[in-house]
Amino acid sequence: MAVLNFIINNILTQAPIIIGLIALLGLVLQKKPAGTVISGTVKTILGFMVLSAGSSVMQGSLSYFGEIFNQGFGLNGMNSVVASIEAINGQAMGELGLGGEIAISLAGIFVVNIILARVTPFKYIFLTGQALLWESTLCVVFAWFVGLRGVPLILVSSIVGGAFATLMPAFAQPVVRKITGGDDIALGHFCTFGYMFTALIAKLVGDDSKSCEELKLPKSVEFLQDTYLSVMVVMVPFYLIVAAVAGPKASADFCGDTNFMVYAFLQAMQFVVGLYVLLAGVRLLLAEIVPAFQGISQKLVPNAKPALDCPVLFPYAPNSVIMGFIFTTVGSLIGMGLTAIPALGVPLVIPGVMSNFFAGGTAGIFANKVGGRRGVVIGCIAHGIFIMLLPAFLSPMLAQIGFQNITCTDVDTVVTGFFFMIIKGITGIF
Repeated sequence: MAVLNFIINNILTQAPIIIGLIALLGLVLQKKPAGTVISGTVKTILGFMVLSAGSSVMQGSLSYFGEIFNQGFGLNGMNSVVASIEAINGQAMGELGLGGEIAISLAGIFVVNIILARVTPFKYIFLTGQALLWESTLCVVFAWFVGLRGVPLILVSSIVGGAFATLMPAFAQPVVRKITGGDDIALGHFCTFGYMFTALIAKLVGDDSKSCEELKLPKSVEFLQDTYLSVMVVMVPFYLIVAAVAGPKASADFCGDTNFMVYAFLQAMQFVVGLYVLLAGVRLLLAEIVPAFQGISQKLVPNAKPALDCPVLFPYAPNSVIMGFIFTTVGSLIGMGLTAIPALGVPLVIPGVMSNFFAGGTAGIFANKVGGRRGVVIGCIAHGIFIMLLPAFLSPMLAQIGFQNITCTDVDTVVTGFFFMIIKGITGIF
């Protein structure tokens, strides 16, 4: 048991190691020379860690932005909930004592995913380890809530989570295939219902002949065709306006002796730096993981595709990422207003800036591919409302378990919670 706990706690929860081991296995199955195996494995791990480093830089900048945004617009101290799966995971492992069940279910989800990919037409191996941890958390929490304990709890959580890990990439793949122009990779991010909802709206109202990526710019602003400069031009005013509204007191805990407006400018630039690092990691990761994965496709799971985290799609439509973020944020503010309506019977949900960027940016890519610019605007506003309302409706259930003032972020994990409650209501099995 000690060995199993070590493997679970130090390997299966470490996404870079999981992806590195997948690359190692793929190269070994192809009988590549030892030097190629070592190089491919290390570069895969390095690429993922560079991607994660860029993500962390962006999250640090977005955390600052979210705090001053909440203070500037008076959202702190209200009867509200914060969307944070990390907080749910910590409380489930601590106060509820479900840490062991969550860890073992995480391993079970990975095994079920491989089995389902082998025996079904859905040949997707979910490689976003952190997302699997969040899915494991919600599966265990709701299985526990409906009355399961011990081995049945772990088995049911593993099967449900493994099914989601297999089916969600398959659900998104028709659009991902259009985005990437191929079938080499899939999307492994548990916000898929939100992405496909956005694509549906964009398809209904949009025009895919006018892409965000084909915007014609005057010569005086041709420099905006550079991805990083165009992001900078959007993010710097965003940060400065919010900082100005919030005032110096809101930034005091962050900026120290630096002028609060100067600090806001530097944080906006830090965001761009994070994006630069993230995209460099994506390029390095894809250059190694896709060839290595061919070994798994040929041996363990014929024709398998790696399902990777959402930033792998960012280089395909960088303009759409920014527009998706902006209009998802607009939609989330509308959604926040809707959750404040007493008749809904839900608490006010405070928008999460980080989820707005990563999920909103990816939703923008989906919307642009099927509905062009108009699809991005309307679809992502609808997406912002959608990702606010679903967690709001789940929050009363979470409160019954003991999770006060917090709810989920990724909408697929929210759907997991509803799934358990519906099955219990229909069958009465639990």
